[in-house]
Formats: sequence, structure tokens, C-alpha cells
Amino acid sequence: MRVLVVTTWFPTAASPSTGAFVARDVAAIASRHEVHVLHLAAPRLLGVDEVGGADAADGAGDRGYAVERLPMDPRRPDQVLRAARRVRALAQAADVLHTMAVSALLPMAGMRPDLPWVHTEHWSGLLAPATLSPALRAARPGVLRMLDRPDVVAVVSEHLAEGVREVRDGPVVVVPNIVEPPSVLVPREDPGRNLRGAPFRVVGVGALVPRKDPLTAVRTVAALRLRGADASLTWVGDGPLRVEVRDAARRAGVPLQLTGAVPPEQVQQVVGESDLFLLPTRAETFCVAAAEALAAGRPVVVGDS
Repeated sequence: MRVLVVTTWFPTAASPSTGAFVARDVAAIASRHEVHVLHLAAPRLLGVDEVGGADAADGAGDRGYAVERLPMDPRRPDQVLRAARRVRALAQAADVLHTMAVSALLPMAGMRPDLPWVHTEHWSGLLAPATLSPALRAARPGVLRMLDRPDVVAVVSEHLAEGVREVRDGPVVVVPNIVEPPSVLVPREDPGRNLRGAPFRVVGVGALVPRKDPLTAVRTVAALRLRGADASLTWVGDGPLRVEVRDAARRAGVPLQLTGAVPPEQVQQVVGESDLFLLPTRAETFCVAAAEALAAGRPVVVGDS
């Protein structure tokens, strides 16, 4: 079966961790079907070699499926319309359309494909609008109405399914995120050891944005150090809070490593070198990073909201 995947979330050379969970879903589909990915990419996430028009595509190669990248800024109607034209053209050679991420629905606003349409949703903003920017909060009701248009909507948790069922009448099915265990399981340090006598490495994984709350992670590690623990913090991910987090750690005397965005396989390595996974997130629909830390055999502390 020929599957056209349209997504706004997908890894790029400039941002290898963005949409890694989508790439896993696509790989799983491609193991049984012929897949073509149309990545409607935010221009800032595209590297120099990836920027191009509708014909800019990566061959299937070792990946096993083709990826075509088309820059699309949701605030640019001309780019959304260009994306809609490309979706319409590619859909003519597909048996199934599979949109992934709510922003991928924008080019579909003015058309209804003449083929089965599945949509996969992960958006935490559906359940936690308070974590959104004012602009996204204002756009949220209109975007959510579009979830009623696909034939089937797949979501990553029952918690998210409850929210989606409030805005659509059609089928909603739960398909959890794929969690890949590390190729090598690094043994944990003795959990009963004296934390005053050995380094205690705390790791967080996620964008440096308010919703992930990395500043609380810094304060938590600072509190551990006040209690005598030789604790440090490594944060995997990047974002607008980078300078603020760095400065907060410096003021609190917290040893901090900010890795920036790294490929998924390197994330597993960093988590495997840690003693504790900490993510004070304010809203999640699945929290792949926490599930991966559990798969790596690390204790996990997350936010309770």
C-alpha cells in the first residue's frame, strides 16, 4: 500500500531531535508499506542543503522511504497554499493519506482528499492551553475543529483521546508512541550509596521552553547540593530559555551541561550515563523521554500537572 505521510514534525540536519517520535512511526509504517513523507518544515529548522522548493527531496536510501521537504510557515498563507497544492498532487499516487501533528492539517483546510485519511495527534496544547503562547491560544479553537475532518484520528494516550473525543464525532484510537530500548543497558550505580561521597548525575531531556520547566530542574539540583549531594545537571535539548537556564545555574552554583539538540542515539547514551532522569514538565500527552529513561533502567521524576 502506498502511504503519503504529511507532517510538520520531522528530524532535519539542523534539528535532529525534532519529531524523532514521528520518524519512528514512519519507519514502522515503512516496514510494511511504501511511504513517501512530505515534511512541511519550519524554515528555521532546515539546514542550507535542505532548503528548496516542492521538488527538494531525499531519496529513500538506507532510510527505506523518501522524504520531501517543503518550507512552510503556518503564518504565511502563500506557503500554506503551496503546501496544499503539493499534498493534492502527491495524493493522486497514494492509497492512504496520513497526516501527523495538528499543524499538518492546515493545508487540508480547503480540500477533502478522495482517499482514506488517518491523522495522528500528539499535541499537548489540546489538553493544556495555558502552556501556549497567546497567538496559539487564540488559534486553538479553529485548529481543533479540523480534527473532526479525518476518517480516523490516532492519539498516543487515553488521556489525549478524551480531549480529542470532545471535538470530533468520528473514531479515535489510542496508538502509543514507539519507545526504543538502548542497544546496551548501562548498569545503575548502587542506589543505596552515600550521595555525599560520589557524583550524582541528573539528566533532563526536552526543549528549553517554559512548558518543560528547566528552571525548576536547576532549582531541584541546587536543593540537592545544599543537602550535601555532589549533584550536577545535564540538559539535552535547546530553546529560548538557554541563556536564562545557564545564568540560573551559575547563580545557584549548579554544574550544568547544555548539550543542545542531539540525534536520538546520543540521547540514549547521555541518559545511560546518568543516575536520575528529571523532567518538571507542565504538560505531556505521552512523554517519550521519560519512557525511554525507564527503558534505560533509570529512575524518573516528572511534573505532576
